[in-house]
Amino acid sequence: MQLLIFSRYLLYLRIMLYPILRNLLFKFPPEDVHHFTMHQLHTACSISATRKLIQKQFCYANSSLEKDLFGLHFSNPVGLGAGFDKNASYLKELACLGFGFVEIGTVTPLAQDGNSKPRLFRLPKDKALINRMGFNNEGVQQVKKRLAEWNQTKTKEIGASLIVGGNIGKNKLTPNEQAWKDYEICFQELFETVDYFVVNVSSPNTPGLRELQEKDSLLKILGNLQNINQGKAKPKPLLLKIAPDLSDEQLSDIVSLSFETKLDGLVATNTTISRANLLTPALEVEAMGAGGLSGKPVTNRATEVVKYLSENTGGKIPIIASGGIFTGSDAKEKLDAGASLVQVWTGFIYEGPWIVKNICKSLAGY
Repeated sequence: MQLLIFSRYLLYLRIMLYPILRNLLFKFPPEDVHHFTMHQLHTACSISATRKLIQKQFCYANSSLEKDLFGLHFSNPVGLGAGFDKNASYLKELACLGFGFVEIGTVTPLAQDGNSKPRLFRLPKDKALINRMGFNNEGVQQVKKRLAEWNQTKTKEIGASLIVGGNIGKNKLTPNEQAWKDYEICFQELFETVDYFVVNVSSPNTPGLRELQEKDSLLKILGNLQNINQGKAKPKPLLLKIAPDLSDEQLSDIVSLSFETKLDGLVATNTTISRANLLTPALEVEAMGAGGLSGKPVTNRATEVVKYLSENTGGKIPIIASGGIFTGSDAKEKLDAGASLVQVWTGFIYEGPWIVKNICKSLAGY
C-alpha cells in the first residue's frame, strides 16, 4: 500500500506539483539545491522497492531508440552533459531517471575547489543558467576509485546498461604549454573505468583554457592521447568538446584536426560567453558576472554548429549535440541537423526529472 501511495505521489508530482516545487527550490542557492535534491534521490534509490518505482516512473524503453555508436550500445540517445555529476557520485541515481549515458567530470589530475561562490546563477525568464564553476572536482584518483566501485556493482543495479563518459581537463594552475600532461594523466588513470573520453578545452571558466582550441595546441593534446590510446589492447572512443563561439574558420580547423587525429566524435557545444538577446534585464545579468551561459539562448547557435560540423565532415564524424535541449522537438532538431546523440543539462533543471522520458517518448513517436 505504501508503494502504491508513493507511485501515485510521483504521478501527481509530475502533473501538478513540479512547477510549484521548482519555483520553491529556485528561491534557494542553485548549488545548495543541487546537493539537496541529489541527496534525496540517493536516499530513495538506496531502497530497492522505491528504486524500482522510480525506474518505472522515469525510464522509457523502446527498441527504436537504441543506438550503436563508437562501438558502444546506447539504450537511448539522451544523455546528461558533463558538470552535473562532476565526481561520479550519482550514477545509480541518474540511471534511475532513464539516461542512456552520463558524462562525468570535468575531472582534473589534482582536486581543486573551483572558483569562489556564488558561481551558478539562474535566468528563469530565459530558461538559462550562468556558471563559472571552474572545474571543481575531487581529483582523478578519487573519481577513479568511485568509478571502479560503480563498475563492480552496476550489473546488480539498475544502471547495468548506463554508458559513462569521462570528461577530462587541466588544473587551473597548469600552464597551457604543459596542459597535454594533465590530459594524459586523466586519460591513463580513468582508462579502465569509463566507456569513452571527452577532451574539454572549451569551458570559459578556467583562464586561458579556450586558447587550447587553437589547432597547434589541440594537435599536441589529441595527438598524444591518440598515440597512447592506439597502443592499448582495446582503444577507447576519444571525443572533443567545443565552444559555440568559434568562427567558421575555427570550426573548419576543428574538422581538419578531427580527421588528422582520427577523433571518434565531437561534442557540440559547451556554454557561450555571449549575452545577446536575453530577456533578463541587463543589469541583473551584469551583476552575475562572468561565466558560461547555457539553456534556451544557446539553442540556435548550437544547432548551427552541429549542422556545420555534420556537413563539413560529410557525416563521417559522429556528433553529440548539447545546448538548449528541453523537449523532444528540441532533440529532434539536433538529430535532424546531423547529431547522433543528445545531451541535456539546463533543460534537466527546468523541465524536471521526467525530461528523459518525455524526450524519448517524443522521439519514439517521430
